[in-house]
Amino acid sequence: MKKLLFFLLLISVFGLQAQNRGLTNNTTSKFSKMTATNIDAVHFTKGFWAERFEVFKDTMILSMWNTLNDTTLSHSYQNFQVAAGELKGRHHGPPFHDGDFYKWFEGVASIYAVTKEPKLDSLMDKIIATIAKVQRADGYIHTPVVISEMNQGIDSHNEEQVVTGTNVGKANDKAFENRLNFETYNLGHLMTAGCIHKRATGKTTLFNIAIKATDFLCHFYETASAELARNAICPSHYMGVVEMYRETKNPRYLELSKNLIDIRGMVENGTDDNQDRIPFRKQYQAMGHAVRANYLYAGVADVYAETGEEQLMNNLTSIWSDIVNRKMYVTGACGALYDGTSPDGTYYRPDSIQKVHQSYGRAFQLPNATAHNETCANIGNMLFNWRMLLSTGDAKYAEIVETALYNSVMSGISLDGKRFFYTNPMRISEDFPYTMRWSKEREVYIKKCNCCPPNTVRTLAQVQDYLYSVSKNGIYFNLYGGSTLNTALEDSKDFVKLTQTTEYPWEGNIRIAIDAAPKKKAVSFFLRIPEWCQKATIKVNGQEFTSKNKSNSYTEINRIWKKGDVVEVVLDMPVVLLESNPLVEETRNQTCVKRGPIVYCLEGKDVEGGKSIDDVMIPADIKLIPKKTDVDGFPVVELEGVAKLSNQASWKNTLYRPVSAQQENVKIKLIPYYAWGNRGKMDMTVWMPLVK
Repeated sequence: MKKLLFFLLLISVFGLQAQNRGLTNNTTSKFSKMTATNIDAVHFTKGFWAERFEVFKDTMILSMWNTLNDTTLSHSYQNFQVAAGELKGRHHGPPFHDGDFYKWFEGVASIYAVTKEPKLDSLMDKIIATIAKVQRADGYIHTPVVISEMNQGIDSHNEEQVVTGTNVGKANDKAFENRLNFETYNLGHLMTAGCIHKRATGKTTLFNIAIKATDFLCHFYETASAELARNAICPSHYMGVVEMYRETKNPRYLELSKNLIDIRGMVENGTDDNQDRIPFRKQYQAMGHAVRANYLYAGVADVYAETGEEQLMNNLTSIWSDIVNRKMYVTGACGALYDGTSPDGTYYRPDSIQKVHQSYGRAFQLPNATAHNETCANIGNMLFNWRMLLSTGDAKYAEIVETALYNSVMSGISLDGKRFFYTNPMRISEDFPYTMRWSKEREVYIKKCNCCPPNTVRTLAQVQDYLYSVSKNGIYFNLYGGSTLNTALEDSKDFVKLTQTTEYPWEGNIRIAIDAAPKKKAVSFFLRIPEWCQKATIKVNGQEFTSKNKSNSYTEINRIWKKGDVVEVVLDMPVVLLESNPLVEETRNQTCVKRGPIVYCLEGKDVEGGKSIDDVMIPADIKLIPKKTDVDGFPVVELEGVAKLSNQASWKNTLYRPVSAQQENVKIKLIPYYAWGNRGKMDMTVWMPLVK
């Protein structure tokens, strides 16, 4: 209680309402090694991400707008219209609809930053005008409560909302009365969307709404009871509040962000599912609901970047190690369990066991057919690692950003940009005797919970922002893709312009041409050598650059650059068979296939003769040949080879049987995991038995 009172006193010192702010993209953090590039600094030109971006900007963004604006599918936008007084009606859908709409809006702003498409600008203006009418004078904005207040005495009853079997609150709850109303989650995404819209357009219309909402949140934490102040889940507002601080430099917001962590540590009867059973500063392992967890870790990483609190970094690095070395899938996916228990018998006291859902499990508990791997959790893993990368400059975090992006985030959307997954299993079998909670096929609108599709949209709309980062010394090449970069160095007026040409991730040849650079100042290029690359060569203007080029690190080239200079990077990209730690029981004596950053899978139609994928075994010396092809009309590189086929007898009504030595050859084709499920419904697997 003393900590909370101290916080309330301290934050009141900075209690003046935010004043007008000048436009800026300067988001340099005091304790970060590098800074993200400006929102309009990178443009895709040709290659993998250029092809994907065409789908993102031309189909994905507007397809989702049609969905969110279609009342036969979703009432997401209509809820704002009702709350604004533009329509009459009640609130429909879960209370986190607002936050999901803000996520999509953030994606629109990100696309606009690149394309400057007038129609998108007009659409955003129209939507912002409606959102502005919803906000109360005190800054509070949450359509379920606002609509309920409007309808009081007329028809204030709204049916209980149920999402995946969990009561998520009633729409006539009062402000912050029910933690399952997700108000802080919604506000966090409003803050982020407001910042992105301001940077993309130069307008402050949505940003001003976000300022009022952030000020309301500050005031709420000043005046609320201790218990009510702790009443929040799925903490997107940690990231949102820090982003608002970066954009405004209002110390009140930074103080709030720091003390959100303190307040969290005061929860009584907390849960592992919500990561508040014990104070955060005592947490050293990933636990509970994977989306809530990864959002929390990303938010705390933001707080570290601004405060430099060493204890927070100690917690984050330990949690990161637990995730990456014991709880993360090969695709970068997180959250193995649909439902489970925590800590699952590892404490001496049985009464300490708690129910968890959509969560991290035990160390090495990584099932395949029942893998949950919610797309939002995988995005959260990206967000967490991106922030750790900016703070430390350590390439190991970029490795996870890349792995998750290419595999467990891209898998969340169909190749045509119209349909989405909630979960991302590692295996699909029609013989599996359970009906899982989530569909085995991507859907335009996920009725049970549509949080993942707009999150996927905004993430993919921002891929260009992950390619490069800058520091005072130079430019970091984090991800590779055909693109142009036009950026200043951190806290500098010195500009660098370059053009990158590559077919990555299908091949490892990368060409970087310098278009402009400071004439008398040496600038470092930090070229990332991925963890999977055991051999890399670098040439500058045709001359080999002598360096160790160690995998999972950045190679630095420091020199005075001039227009016409060329850097050539060749990353050796062999096909690799991977095996898992033997403690991962579900994949013991199995293998999966990876080439470059891409994890591959086997679908039923790609086994010669229509044989079952359950009978396919991978020889340790298999020769898998890359071949350009397409899936549903979109270019990919598949891997072709000859595997082994085991006993093909039926397993119907059979649990065990003698091992058969009978084997025969069978041709197979593997496709990228992100592309599975785009050719109709069929069996799929990432892991297959290994024949040594």
